[in-house]
Amino acid sequence: QVQVVESGGGLVQAGGSLRLSCAASGLRFMRTMAWYHQAAGGQRELVAAIDSGGSANYKDSVKGRFTISGDNGKNTVNLQMNSLKPEDTGVYYCKVSGVWGTDYWGKGTLVTVSS
Repeated sequence: QVQVVESGGGLVQAGGSLRLSCAASGLRFMRTMAWYHQAAGGQRELVAAIDSGGSANYKDSVKGRFTISGDNGKNTVNLQMNSLKPEDTGVYYCKVSGVWGTDYWGKGTLVTVSS
């Protein structure tokens, strides 16, 4: 059975950094791995994604601050988060997309950025 597990969340002051990690298991082939952010009371939205060819895309507000990296063959992806802002606070979810379009979600990891 597919499992997706996030880690690395925590409390950090504005301007600080965190590195989130996502590990997926039980999936033979992956098309895309992505990170989503959901603020309290807000909608879950895409932050960064990387496909099997290594192409990455980012939400405009995190460009230049966040970097997604990983190896789809090893079913891992990281999100390096620098220059964190209070508005980055929220739960970060990892999503793994299979080649047939099936999505698998982790339970999320909480990031809190204080001012």
